[in-house]
Formats: sequence, C-alpha cells, structure tokens
Amino acid sequence: MARIAYHDVDAEAFAATRHLTDDALTAWRAAVARHLAPRAGMRLLDLGAGTGAWARAFADWFPDVEVVAVEPSAAMRARCAFAPLVAGDAGHIPLADGSLDGAWLSTVIHHVPDLAAAARELRRVLRPGAPVLIRSAFAGRHEAITLFDYFPEAVRVLDTYPGVADVASAFADAGFGAATVEQVPQVTAPSLREAAAGLRREAHTPLQLITDAEYAAGVQRLREAAQADTEPVIDALDLLVLR
Repeated sequence: MARIAYHDVDAEAFAATRHLTDDALTAWRAAVARHLAPRAGMRLLDLGAGTGAWARAFADWFPDVEVVAVEPSAAMRARCAFAPLVAGDAGHIPLADGSLDGAWLSTVIHHVPDLAAAARELRRVLRPGAPVLIRSAFAGRHEAITLFDYFPEAVRVLDTYPGVADVASAFADAGFGAATVEQVPQVTAPSLREAAAGLRREAHTPLQLITDAEYAAGVQRLREAAQADTEPVIDALDLLVLR
C-alpha cells in the first residue's frame, strides 16, 4: 500500500500543482537521454505514471520511443491525459517478459511496499542491460530540496523512505548490476512567492504525514520568506540508475 491513498483529493492536488515546464526540465531531459540512449523502436515503461506528465514529456522528447504508462491509483488514472495507460503496480506489471528497454519511476519508490518484489518484477519485464531510472528524494538526502528548508519536520518523514543503498541492494539481489546516482537540478517554481501561492499539502507525501501544527508553522515560514525572495526555486532530486 502507498504511504498516502491517492484518492480524488490527493490526485486532484497532484494534477493541479506537480507539473514542471519543459524549460524547467532541461537537465532531466539531458540526464534521461544520457542513461537511456533513446532509439527508434525502444519501449519505455513509466511506472507509477500518475497523471501522465512524465509520459507526455518522454513522448515529446523522444518521438521514436514507445512509452507505456502503468498506474495503480484509479483517481490518478482518471486524470491521466496519456495513452496507453494500464492499471498495475510495481509488484504486478501487466506486461510481457523481456518486453521493455527501460523503466522510469518518478517519486514512486517510497510508495513501494516490497522493494525486492518490485526489483524482481522489473527484472522480468526488462530486456538484459535495460536501465531502471529512479527519480526520487531518498532518505538522508534532503539538503538540495527547498521544501525541507521551510518544513524541517518533514525530514523525519523523508528519513523513513528507502535510502539509495536500500534500493541498490534490493535491485542487486534481483540481478541488476551497476548502480549510479547523481543529483539533477530543476526549476521547481519561478519564485518562492509562486511556490507558496501554489502549495497544496495533499500533493506532497511528507507534508501529509506531519502534524497540522507543523504544517501551519511551515506555511508561515514559507510565506514570510517569499516576501523577500524573488529568485527562481531550484531544487535537485536524485536520479538512481540501475542496470
């Protein structure tokens, strides 16, 4: 079971706020291209595709690559504007053995209840040597994410997430070899003021899992800082690549 339900309220908040512009994703496009080496006829899995933002980006960036989106939440699927989209999760991927040339998981790995089972299932559907690209905030690695500057209590939630070593170990046991990790920058918001104005608690797992008082205090800190800080909000999430 995911850490949060992703029923209608969560899915609506995610759909409304958790999308980045192509310009904001320049470094992600380069990183994905470097590790995936897209080519004509390749099939890429977007696992935990949510409302389809990444699947749409991949289809735009790499038009010769077939993107298949898999999402467990019915509420997310109802808001997804990408096809093909199928119901499934990390433990039950409804695709044939050895039918994929890569897999993408964005802010998904902390919702996976059994990393070992997920690793085995991805090993089943991927061709030998195909990469798994995991975009995430990992335990112990919050320093480059602005959200935690204003909601420091949410770090304790992040620290219950899998760490890089946890994920790498589970995938190694399933037959994946090399693992590399890098931080990839993104423009999360044009300014701190816009980030504050668009913040929806339901769209962020760490914010849902702190207390109401802690959330209110963080919102106050964020709004006060936003009065003076007009620079773009630049964050860096990790990209863990396994083969």
